[in-house]
Amino acid sequence: MTSFGYTLMTEQRGPRELVADAVAAERAGFDFEVMSDHYFPWLDEMGHAPYAWSVLGAVATATERVGLMTYVTCPIMRYHPAVVAQKAATVALLSDGRFTLGLGSGENLNEHVVGRGWPTADVRQEMLDEAVTIIRELLGGGYVTFEGKHYRVDSAKLWDRPEDGVPLALAVSGAQSVNRYGPVADAMVAVEPEPDLVEGWDQASGADLPKIGQQPISWGPDTDAAVERAHSLFRWFAGGWKVNAELPGTAGFAAATQFVRKEDVASAIACGPDVAAHVEAVRPFVEAGFTHVALVEVGGEMQPDFLGFARTELLPALREEYGESKDPAIAVRAR
Repeated sequence: MTSFGYTLMTEQRGPRELVADAVAAERAGFDFEVMSDHYFPWLDEMGHAPYAWSVLGAVATATERVGLMTYVTCPIMRYHPAVVAQKAATVALLSDGRFTLGLGSGENLNEHVVGRGWPTADVRQEMLDEAVTIIRELLGGGYVTFEGKHYRVDSAKLWDRPEDGVPLALAVSGAQSVNRYGPVADAMVAVEPEPDLVEGWDQASGADLPKIGQQPISWGPDTDAAVERAHSLFRWFAGGWKVNAELPGTAGFAAATQFVRKEDVASAIACGPDVAAHVEAVRPFVEAGFTHVALVEVGGEMQPDFLGFARTELLPALREEYGESKDPAIAVRAR
């Protein structure tokens, strides 16, 4: 059975609108909601990048049922891991235990703003390893002192934290990251529907843990307009994450994707009003073994109408095709 989520994409929506969308998505029947954590949009045309954690606090108090998650937060440069732990604990309390902290090694697009340069991929993974250790220890309670290659923590303690902990979901892209984080995380995050990732994760984790994917769609009553919108706002998606992690700004993404055609985008993102096409778009994730799939509707102004469509047509069709999850929550596993 598959849980279906809604993406609160901070790159294409302002803070007040994101909170309103979160409430509407819960009413529409989505099982969970994920939020991007950016300092920049991918392209200038997207037009937004509010502070995700302020919005999450508002969303946590404005909603009642849906699980919440960052998809994903980078705890290696823009934020110190000790601060990330405090933010996660606070949002978990505000949401009454509905929050999962999604973590990844980030993108230059967002992390360059602190002026420290962009480390190599291997160094970023080292930094994420240390960050996960610090965050896990702080969320476990008590004072934490840590001295590693990249971070120091001096007698830190979280005074307000949930007794049951906060689930950690780690972003992976291949065998190395799967083997690295499977044993220490509560859930897997991946944007490619690769069966090998799922199989490797289950082996590395030694447990049947949630696997969370994300699929963009461009719903709308006019197919040509939906394709145009997807090309204008989501052509950055064509670069792949190895490229996307390295580019430093929106101008770089615009240049790197200047030759991406509308038909290229339409071949990767279901566009238009056809419910069956959007249902089919998530099949690769379901068949690969992902337990949770978060949908991204392209276009900030499309969100209210899309959520109406999701409530009356899309979610019923998805659940008829793939089944309805009875337990969409992401829990902290026993350690």
